[in-house]
Amino acid sequence: YGGLASFPPLNAALRVEASTMNTLHCWAVIPAAGAGKRMGSAIPKQYLPLLGRPILAHTLAILLFHPRIDGLVVAVDAEDEWWSTVATALNATKPLLRVVGGAERCHSVLNGLKALQERIAPSDWVLVHDAARPCLATADLDRLLAELADDPVGGLLASPVRDTLKRTDSAERVVTTVDRSRLWHALTPQMFRLGMLYDALSAALERGLLVTDEAAAMEAAGFAPRLVAGRADNIKITCPEDLALAEFFLSRHTVSTAT
Repeated sequence: YGGLASFPPLNAALRVEASTMNTLHCWAVIPAAGAGKRMGSAIPKQYLPLLGRPILAHTLAILLFHPRIDGLVVAVDAEDEWWSTVATALNATKPLLRVVGGAERCHSVLNGLKALQERIAPSDWVLVHDAARPCLATADLDRLLAELADDPVGGLLASPVRDTLKRTDSAERVVTTVDRSRLWHALTPQMFRLGMLYDALSAALERGLLVTDEAAAMEAAGFAPRLVAGRADNIKITCPEDLALAEFFLSRHTVSTAT
């Protein structure tokens, strides 16, 4: 993890000219307070190196250099000793705020939303993106912003389920094969208006629902989020083998944007 302050420069392909994009008021919230225990690493997984830079630095760069994103709020652990170095090295030219994360992802997101209540209107958009999803393609982010710009609810990136799915009993015996024709993998970013998401997430937590994504909170509040088709290589790094896969995908993104 040494040498963080001098990690390689950002991919120039991320620097989209603002003049080519439509104005849209939106911020991003990144919950990054988790320990990532399944990685079995000495440091939180979001700070593990990926192509010479921390995973979190890749994730933030995608959003920081997109002209439609006005600023970012990152929720980190109260005892986090790595965040300040990452933030400084990113050399952000737009607001990059730090808030203390919570016990679960949903608590961290809610803390980020609270911080935004002092800065933006309830009708403004918030994109919540996983800290460990560094392979988000700019084209997918563009599509999400464009397709949801006038949506009354909001929605999320998702990819259709391709594998055959099995439902089992408690003994791990197959009970049935699940129809996958209407099943999707939920991805991030997930994009909702600040006021609606804050109310939905607060209500879910008050009911004891530890929702694992923002769409679930909106669903519990009676809304039907819209799915926007995204690339399947927008993976969440969870296990050690995911690092090699993410490295491959990021390298491929760099090559495709350079040609």
